[in-house]
This record gives sequence, structure tokens and C-alpha cells, in this order.
Amino acid sequence: MDEEIYKENILDHNRNPHNKKVLADFDLKGEGKNVSCGDAIALFVKFGEDGKVLDVGFKGDGCAISQAATSMLTDKIKGMREDELKLISPGDIYDMLGIRISLGRTKCALLPYEALIDSLKNV
Repeated sequence: MDEEIYKENILDHNRNPHNKKVLADFDLKGEGKNVSCGDAIALFVKFGEDGKVLDVGFKGDGCAISQAATSMLTDKIKGMREDELKLISPGDIYDMLGIRISLGRTKCALLPYEALIDSLKNV
């Protein structure tokens, strides 16, 4: 995809984030914080009886990059098993965003990854 298309996709996910909701019933909860800019999110994951992610939600505020990355990640993990969640890497986040992330925005982009890792700590 052309970089302009990726930029539009990021802006769309920021304006209309997918899965931005708090789950009342969840199996995993993780948090990510970027103390340098104040971005913060909480990620909620609910598994179905088949062991796959049935629902996912997040709450929090942040810049366009962190909100878009979180929206994209929540779409990606639906239907995944717990062991598959553990295989997600920072590279997956960068691939979803599709643009070069400046050093100053790295923490913003990886905020949902941080929240996911935090949610898996006690599993």
C-alpha cells in the first residue's frame, strides 16, 4: 500500500476507533502508559468457550498513533488463541501501521503492545 493510504487508515482508526469500549466481563486486562506524553490505555480481552478471543475492548486517550495502533490491534486479535497472542511482536504493530514511525513516536505506537503484554503477565 502507498504510504498516503496508510496515513489515511491511521487517521480513520483515530477518528473512528474500533472496539473502543469497556468490557464488563473480561478474562484479561492490561495497561499501557506513555509517561512522556500522557497517553494511556487499558485493554480488555474476553475468551470464548473455544479458547479464542471472543471480544476485546479498550479505553483511554492518546495521540492519533496510539489510538489507531490500539484500534488495529484489537481488530487483529479477535479470534486468536492465548498462545497466538503471546507471539505478537512490536514488528506486527509497525506492519499494521504501515508507515515509518519516528523515534519520538515509538512508545505511542507500541502502547497497545505494552498493554497486551501486561495482560498476559499472569497467564
